[in-house]
Amino acid sequence: MTETTVARGLQLGLGTFGDVASDGGRVLGDAETVRLIVEEAQLAEAVGLDVFSVGEHYREGQVDSATSVLLAAAAQATSTIRLGTAVTVLSTQDPVRLYQEFATVDAISEGRTEMVLGRGSATESFGLFGFDIAEYEGLFEEKLELFLRLMREDRVTWSGRYRPALDEVRLHPRMPDGGVPAWMGVGGSPGSVLRAAQHGLPLMMAIIGGRPERFAGHAELYLRALGRLGRPELPIGQHSLGLVAETDEQAREVHWQHWEPVVTRIGRERGFYAPTYERYLQEVDGGALYVGGVETVAQKIAQVVRANHLSRFDLKYDLLHLPRAARERSIRLFGEEVAPRVRELLDGLDDTWDLTGRSVAQITSDGGPVRAGGTGNRSLS
Repeated sequence: MTETTVARGLQLGLGTFGDVASDGGRVLGDAETVRLIVEEAQLAEAVGLDVFSVGEHYREGQVDSATSVLLAAAAQATSTIRLGTAVTVLSTQDPVRLYQEFATVDAISEGRTEMVLGRGSATESFGLFGFDIAEYEGLFEEKLELFLRLMREDRVTWSGRYRPALDEVRLHPRMPDGGVPAWMGVGGSPGSVLRAAQHGLPLMMAIIGGRPERFAGHAELYLRALGRLGRPELPIGQHSLGLVAETDEQAREVHWQHWEPVVTRIGRERGFYAPTYERYLQEVDGGALYVGGVETVAQKIAQVVRANHLSRFDLKYDLLHLPRAARERSIRLFGEEVAPRVRELLDGLDDTWDLTGRSVAQITSDGGPVRAGGTGNRSLS
Protein backbone atom coordinates (compact mmCIF):
# COMPACT_ATOMS: atom_id res chain seq x y z
CA MET A 1 0.00 0.00 0.00
CA THR A 2 1.71 3.20 -1.14
CA GLU A 3 1.50 6.53 0.63
CA THR A 4 -0.36 7.98 -2.37
CA THR A 5 -3.01 5.31 -1.88
CA VAL A 6 -3.14 6.11 1.83
CA ALA A 7 -3.53 9.82 1.15
CA ARG A 8 -6.45 9.28 -1.21
CA GLY A 9 -8.23 6.91 1.18
CA LEU A 10 -7.26 8.52 4.48
CA GLN A 11 -10.14 9.65 6.67
CA LEU A 12 -9.65 12.53 9.08
CA GLY A 13 -12.19 13.12 11.81
CA LEU A 14 -12.98 14.69 15.16
CA GLY A 15 -14.05 13.18 18.45
CA THR A 16 -15.70 14.71 21.49
CA PHE A 17 -16.13 13.32 25.00
CA GLY A 18 -18.84 15.88 25.72
CA ASP A 19 -16.52 18.07 27.79
CA VAL A 20 -18.34 21.13 29.10
CA ALA A 21 -17.06 24.30 27.41
CA SER A 22 -16.64 27.87 28.60
CA ASP A 23 -17.37 31.19 26.93
CA GLY A 24 -15.91 34.52 27.98
CA GLY A 25 -14.83 33.07 31.32
CA ARG A 26 -18.29 31.60 32.02
CA VAL A 27 -18.68 27.83 32.24
CA LEU A 28 -21.48 26.74 29.94
CA GLY A 29 -24.38 24.71 31.29
CA ASP A 30 -24.84 21.10 30.32
CA ALA A 31 -27.68 21.90 27.95
CA GLU A 32 -25.65 24.64 26.27
CA THR A 33 -22.77 22.22 25.72
CA VAL A 34 -25.10 19.60 24.24
CA ARG A 35 -26.29 22.16 21.70
CA LEU A 36 -22.71 23.28 21.07
CA ILE A 37 -21.67 19.73 20.17
CA VAL A 38 -24.38 19.58 17.49
CA GLU A 39 -23.12 22.92 16.13
CA GLU A 40 -19.58 21.54 16.09
CA ALA A 41 -20.72 18.54 14.08
CA GLN A 42 -22.15 20.97 11.54
CA LEU A 43 -18.87 22.89 11.49
CA ALA A 44 -16.85 19.69 11.05
CA GLU A 45 -18.93 18.91 7.97
CA ALA A 46 -18.62 22.46 6.64
CA VAL A 47 -14.80 22.38 6.80
CA GLY A 48 -14.66 19.08 4.92
CA LEU A 49 -13.86 16.50 7.59
CA ASP A 50 -14.88 12.89 7.11
CA VAL A 51 -16.14 11.77 10.52
CA PHE A 52 -17.56 13.26 13.73
CA SER A 53 -17.64 10.97 16.75
CA VAL A 54 -19.13 11.21 20.25
CA GLY A 55 -17.90 9.26 23.29
CA GLU A 56 -19.81 7.83 26.24
CA HIS A 57 -19.14 9.01 29.80
CA TYR A 58 -21.06 9.28 33.07
CA ARG A 59 -19.43 11.93 35.23
CA GLU A 60 -19.71 15.61 36.01
CA GLY A 61 -18.29 17.84 33.31
CA GLN A 62 -19.15 15.50 30.42
CA VAL A 63 -22.51 15.47 28.62
CA ASP A 64 -22.12 12.52 26.23
CA SER A 65 -24.00 9.90 28.28
CA ALA A 66 -26.82 9.62 25.70
CA THR A 67 -24.58 9.17 22.67
CA SER A 68 -27.23 7.93 20.27
CA VAL A 69 -29.43 10.94 21.01
CA LEU A 70 -26.57 13.35 20.32
CA LEU A 71 -25.75 11.55 17.08
CA ALA A 72 -29.39 11.61 15.99
CA ALA A 73 -29.46 15.37 16.55
CA ALA A 74 -26.19 15.73 14.61
CA ALA A 75 -27.66 13.61 11.82
CA GLN A 76 -30.56 16.02 11.45
CA ALA A 77 -28.17 18.98 11.38
CA THR A 78 -25.80 17.52 8.76
CA SER A 79 -26.04 15.76 5.42
CA THR A 80 -22.70 14.22 4.39
CA ILE A 81 -20.32 13.70 7.32
CA ARG A 82 -20.13 10.23 8.89
CA LEU A 83 -21.27 10.04 12.51
CA GLY A 84 -19.85 7.59 14.99
CA THR A 85 -19.06 6.68 18.57
CA ALA A 86 -15.78 7.04 20.44
CA VAL A 87 -16.20 4.60 22.25
CA THR A 88 -19.46 2.68 22.91
CA VAL A 89 -19.00 1.04 26.34
CA LEU A 90 -20.49 -2.27 25.28
CA SER A 91 -19.92 -3.96 28.65
CA THR A 92 -22.69 -1.94 30.34
CA GLN A 93 -25.07 -1.63 27.38
CA ASP A 94 -27.86 -4.00 26.44
CA PRO A 95 -27.03 -5.24 22.91
CA VAL A 96 -30.70 -5.45 21.92
CA ARG A 97 -31.41 -1.86 22.90
CA LEU A 98 -28.12 -0.71 21.41
CA TYR A 99 -29.05 -2.29 18.07
CA GLN A 100 -32.41 -0.52 18.07
CA GLU A 101 -30.92 2.86 18.97
CA PHE A 102 -28.23 2.78 16.28
CA ALA A 103 -30.55 1.33 13.65
CA THR A 104 -32.66 4.44 14.33
CA VAL A 105 -29.68 6.80 14.13
CA ASP A 106 -28.61 5.13 10.88
CA ALA A 107 -32.08 5.63 9.43
CA ILE A 108 -32.12 9.30 10.42
CA SER A 109 -28.62 9.84 8.99
CA GLU A 110 -29.44 7.95 5.78
CA GLY A 111 -26.65 5.43 6.29
CA ARG A 112 -23.93 7.64 7.77
CA THR A 113 -23.69 5.91 11.15
CA GLU A 114 -20.78 3.86 12.52
CA MET A 115 -19.58 2.66 15.91
CA VAL A 116 -16.41 1.95 17.85
CA LEU A 117 -17.06 -0.91 20.29
CA GLY A 118 -14.95 -1.19 23.42
CA ARG A 119 -14.73 -1.61 27.16
CA GLY A 120 -13.92 2.01 27.98
CA SER A 121 -11.16 3.42 30.17
CA ALA A 122 -13.70 4.92 32.64
CA THR A 123 -15.74 2.57 34.80
CA GLU A 124 -18.52 4.76 36.27
CA SER A 125 -21.17 3.01 34.17
CA PHE A 126 -20.63 -0.31 35.95
CA GLY A 127 -21.95 0.88 39.32
CA LEU A 128 -24.48 3.22 37.74
CA PHE A 129 -26.19 0.40 35.84
CA GLY A 130 -25.66 -2.32 38.46
CA PHE A 131 -22.84 -4.31 36.86
CA ASP A 132 -19.98 -5.92 38.76
CA ILE A 133 -16.58 -4.61 37.68
CA ALA A 134 -15.20 -8.07 38.49
CA GLU A 135 -17.16 -9.30 35.43
CA TYR A 136 -15.29 -6.81 33.18
CA GLU A 137 -14.01 -9.44 30.74
CA GLY A 138 -17.03 -11.73 30.70
CA LEU A 139 -19.52 -8.91 30.16
CA PHE A 140 -17.67 -7.57 27.16
CA GLU A 141 -17.07 -10.92 25.50
CA GLU A 142 -20.70 -12.02 25.79
CA LYS A 143 -22.20 -8.70 24.73
CA LEU A 144 -19.84 -8.35 21.80
CA GLU A 145 -20.83 -11.79 20.55
CA LEU A 146 -24.54 -11.00 20.83
CA PHE A 147 -24.31 -7.53 19.30
CA LEU A 148 -22.36 -8.78 16.29
CA ARG A 149 -24.85 -11.59 15.77
CA LEU A 150 -27.75 -9.14 15.92
CA MET A 151 -26.06 -7.00 13.26
CA ARG A 152 -24.97 -9.85 11.02
CA GLU A 153 -27.92 -12.26 11.21
CA ASP A 154 -31.56 -11.78 10.25
CA ARG A 155 -32.97 -13.73 13.20
CA VAL A 156 -31.10 -14.61 16.39
CA THR A 157 -31.63 -17.36 18.95
CA TRP A 158 -29.27 -16.88 21.88
CA SER A 159 -28.71 -17.47 25.59
CA GLY A 160 -26.03 -16.26 27.98
CA ARG A 161 -25.23 -15.26 31.56
CA TYR A 162 -26.03 -11.57 31.67
CA ARG A 163 -29.42 -11.03 30.01
CA PRO A 164 -32.60 -13.00 29.19
CA ALA A 165 -32.43 -15.47 26.31
CA LEU A 166 -33.64 -14.64 22.81
CA ASP A 167 -35.74 -16.98 20.68
CA GLU A 168 -35.61 -16.22 16.95
CA VAL A 169 -35.79 -12.50 17.58
CA ARG A 170 -35.84 -10.09 14.63
CA LEU A 171 -35.31 -6.51 15.76
CA HIS A 172 -36.81 -3.32 14.35
CA PRO A 173 -36.04 -0.91 12.86
CA ARG A 174 -33.66 -2.96 10.76
CA MET A 175 -30.06 -2.04 10.15
CA PRO A 176 -28.75 -2.55 6.62
CA ASP A 177 -27.56 -6.08 5.85
CA GLY A 178 -24.49 -6.81 7.96
CA GLY A 179 -25.19 -3.93 10.35
CA VAL A 180 -23.63 -0.48 10.56
CA PRO A 181 -19.84 -0.24 10.18
CA ALA A 182 -18.26 -1.15 13.51
CA TRP A 183 -14.65 -0.84 14.72
CA MET A 184 -12.98 -2.47 17.71
CA GLY A 185 -11.52 0.11 20.08
CA VAL A 186 -8.28 -0.98 21.77
CA GLY A 187 -5.72 0.49 24.14
CA GLY A 188 -2.56 -1.37 25.05
CA SER A 189 -3.62 -5.03 24.98
CA PRO A 190 -2.37 -7.33 22.19
CA GLY A 191 -5.25 -9.64 23.12
CA SER A 192 -7.71 -6.93 22.14
CA VAL A 193 -5.91 -6.52 18.81
CA LEU A 194 -6.29 -10.23 18.12
CA ARG A 195 -9.96 -10.11 19.16
CA ALA A 196 -10.59 -7.45 16.52
CA ALA A 197 -9.03 -9.64 13.84
CA GLN A 198 -10.95 -12.72 14.99
CA HIS A 199 -14.26 -10.88 14.73
CA GLY A 200 -13.38 -9.24 11.42
CA LEU A 201 -13.60 -5.70 12.80
CA PRO A 202 -11.46 -2.70 11.79
CA LEU A 203 -9.02 -1.63 14.50
CA MET A 204 -9.25 1.75 16.29
CA MET A 205 -6.26 2.41 18.56
CA ALA A 206 -6.68 4.91 21.41
CA ILE A 207 -3.22 6.45 21.87
CA ILE A 208 -3.17 9.04 24.64
CA GLY A 209 0.39 8.88 25.94
CA GLY A 210 3.94 7.98 24.93
CA ARG A 211 5.36 7.72 21.42
CA PRO A 212 2.53 6.83 19.06
CA GLU A 213 4.90 4.80 16.89
CA ARG A 214 5.03 2.21 19.68
CA PHE A 215 1.66 1.03 18.35
CA ALA A 216 3.15 0.03 15.02
CA GLY A 217 3.64 -3.41 16.53
CA HIS A 218 -0.08 -3.58 17.34
CA ALA A 219 -0.95 -2.66 13.76
CA GLU A 220 1.42 -5.25 12.34
CA LEU A 221 0.13 -7.93 14.73
CA TYR A 222 -3.40 -7.15 13.56
CA LEU A 223 -2.49 -7.36 9.87
CA ARG A 224 -0.66 -10.66 10.39
CA ALA A 225 -3.63 -12.07 12.31
CA LEU A 226 -6.01 -11.10 9.52
CA GLY A 227 -3.75 -12.86 7.04
CA ARG A 228 -3.59 -16.04 9.11
CA LEU A 229 -7.38 -16.03 9.40
CA GLY A 230 -7.76 -15.61 5.64
CA ARG A 231 -9.45 -12.24 6.03
CA PRO A 232 -8.84 -9.24 3.77
CA GLU A 233 -6.93 -6.26 5.14
CA LEU A 234 -9.21 -4.00 7.19
CA PRO A 235 -8.78 -0.33 8.15
CA ILE A 236 -6.66 0.76 11.10
CA GLY A 237 -7.45 4.04 12.86
CA GLN A 238 -5.99 6.13 15.67
CA HIS A 239 -7.73 8.35 18.22
CA SER A 240 -5.58 10.95 20.01
CA LEU A 241 -5.89 14.27 21.81
CA GLY A 242 -4.90 17.67 20.51
CA LEU A 243 -5.56 21.28 19.63
CA VAL A 244 -4.72 23.39 16.59
CA ALA A 245 -4.09 27.14 16.81
CA GLU A 246 -2.37 29.82 14.75
CA THR A 247 1.03 29.11 16.32
CA ASP A 248 2.68 26.34 18.30
CA GLU A 249 3.07 28.65 21.29
CA GLN A 250 -0.58 29.68 21.34
CA ALA A 251 -1.79 26.09 21.01
CA ARG A 252 0.45 24.88 23.82
CA GLU A 253 -0.47 27.70 26.18
CA VAL A 254 -4.23 27.26 25.75
CA HIS A 255 -4.16 23.47 25.75
CA TRP A 256 -1.90 23.19 28.84
CA GLN A 257 -4.22 25.42 30.89
CA HIS A 258 -7.06 22.93 30.42
CA TRP A 259 -5.13 19.67 30.02
CA GLU A 260 -3.21 19.98 33.31
CA PRO A 261 -6.19 20.02 35.72
CA VAL A 262 -7.87 17.13 33.90
CA VAL A 263 -4.75 14.96 34.02
CA THR A 264 -4.09 15.94 37.64
CA ARG A 265 -7.57 14.75 38.61
CA ILE A 266 -7.28 11.50 36.65
CA GLY A 267 -3.81 10.95 38.08
CA ARG A 268 -5.14 11.15 41.64
CA GLU A 269 -7.89 8.66 40.78
CA ARG A 270 -5.73 6.11 38.95
CA GLY A 271 -2.27 6.56 40.42
CA PHE A 272 -0.72 8.24 37.36
CA TYR A 273 2.19 10.69 37.48
CA ALA A 274 1.52 14.28 38.49
CA PRO A 275 1.80 16.32 35.26
CA THR A 276 4.53 18.91 34.89
CA TYR A 277 4.93 21.38 32.07
CA GLU A 278 8.21 19.72 31.05
CA ARG A 279 6.51 16.34 30.82
CA TYR A 280 3.68 17.94 28.88
CA LEU A 281 6.11 19.40 26.34
CA GLN A 282 7.64 15.96 25.88
CA GLU A 283 4.20 14.60 24.99
CA VAL A 284 3.62 17.47 22.57
CA ASP A 285 7.03 17.18 20.90
CA GLY A 286 7.38 13.41 20.65
CA GLY A 287 4.36 11.86 22.31
CA ALA A 288 0.67 11.44 21.66
CA LEU A 289 -0.54 15.05 22.01
CA TYR A 290 -1.22 16.66 18.63
CA VAL A 291 -0.94 20.26 19.78
CA GLY A 292 0.45 23.11 17.69
CA GLY A 293 0.12 25.21 14.59
CA VAL A 294 -1.05 23.81 11.27
CA GLU A 295 2.32 22.62 9.97
CA THR A 296 3.39 21.05 13.26
CA VAL A 297 0.18 19.05 13.65
CA ALA A 298 0.05 18.07 9.98
CA GLN A 299 3.63 16.79 9.99
CA LYS A 300 3.03 14.79 13.14
CA ILE A 301 -0.19 13.20 11.82
CA ALA A 302 1.41 12.35 8.46
CA GLN A 303 4.29 10.65 10.25
CA VAL A 304 2.06 8.50 12.45
CA VAL A 305 -0.25 7.60 9.53
CA ARG A 306 2.71 6.03 7.80
CA ALA A 307 4.30 4.46 10.89
CA ASN A 308 1.10 2.89 12.23
CA HIS A 309 -0.45 1.83 8.89
CA LEU A 310 -3.41 4.16 9.42
CA SER A 311 -6.31 4.81 7.10
CA ARG A 312 -8.05 7.02 9.67
CA PHE A 313 -7.00 9.58 12.29
CA ASP A 314 -9.43 11.16 14.78
CA LEU A 315 -8.51 14.16 16.91
CA LYS A 316 -10.25 14.61 20.26
CA TYR A 317 -10.61 18.37 20.19
CA ASP A 318 -12.38 19.19 23.46
CA LEU A 319 -11.16 19.52 27.05
CA LEU A 320 -13.05 20.46 30.19
CA HIS A 321 -13.79 24.23 30.17
CA LEU A 322 -11.82 24.85 26.97
CA PRO A 323 -13.27 28.09 25.52
CA ARG A 324 -15.75 27.52 22.73
CA ALA A 325 -13.81 29.97 20.55
CA ALA A 326 -10.67 27.83 20.89
CA ARG A 327 -12.68 24.71 20.06
CA GLU A 328 -14.16 26.37 16.97
CA ARG A 329 -10.79 27.66 15.79
CA SER A 330 -9.22 24.25 16.22
CA ILE A 331 -11.97 22.57 14.19
CA ARG A 332 -11.67 25.14 11.40
CA LEU A 333 -7.90 24.88 11.18
CA PHE A 334 -7.97 21.08 11.35
CA GLY A 335 -10.46 20.78 8.51
CA GLU A 336 -9.43 23.66 6.27
CA GLU A 337 -5.64 23.55 6.64
CA VAL A 338 -4.31 20.52 8.54
CA ALA A 339 -6.27 17.88 6.60
CA PRO A 340 -5.22 19.13 3.13
CA ARG A 341 -1.62 19.48 4.31
CA VAL A 342 -1.55 15.90 5.67
CA ARG A 343 -2.75 14.57 2.34
CA GLU A 344 -0.19 16.71 0.51
CA LEU A 345 2.63 15.33 2.68
CA LEU A 346 1.53 11.75 2.08
CA ASP A 347 1.06 12.28 -1.66
CA GLY A 348 4.62 13.59 -1.87
CA LEU A 349 6.23 10.40 -0.55
CA ASP A 350 7.31 7.21 -2.21
CA ASP A 351 7.69 3.77 -0.65
CA THR A 352 11.40 4.10 0.16
CA TRP A 353 11.36 7.13 2.46
CA ASP A 354 9.77 7.91 5.77
CA LEU A 355 8.50 11.35 6.72
CA THR A 356 11.78 12.43 8.34
CA GLY A 357 13.57 11.98 5.02
CA ARG A 358 15.43 8.83 6.11
CA SER A 359 15.57 5.85 3.79
CA VAL A 360 14.21 2.48 4.80
CA ALA A 361 17.78 1.21 5.13
CA GLN A 362 18.62 4.03 7.52
CA ILE A 363 15.51 3.36 9.61
CA THR A 364 16.51 -0.29 9.94
CA SER A 365 20.08 0.47 10.90
CA ASP A 366 19.43 3.23 13.46
CA GLY A 367 16.41 1.71 15.17
CA GLY A 368 13.61 3.90 13.80
CA PRO A 369 10.20 3.75 15.39
CA VAL A 370 9.84 1.42 18.37
CA ARG A 371 7.85 -1.68 17.34
CA ALA A 372 6.99 -2.92 20.81
CA GLY A 373 3.46 -3.24 22.08
CA GLY A 374 3.74 -1.73 25.57
CA THR A 375 1.72 1.40 26.38
CA GLY A 376 0.57 3.39 29.32
CA ASN A 377 -3.09 3.17 28.32
CA ARG A 378 -5.80 1.04 29.83
CA SER A 379 -7.33 -1.22 27.20
CA LEU A 380 -10.51 0.00 25.55
CA SER A 381 -11.63 -3.43 24.46
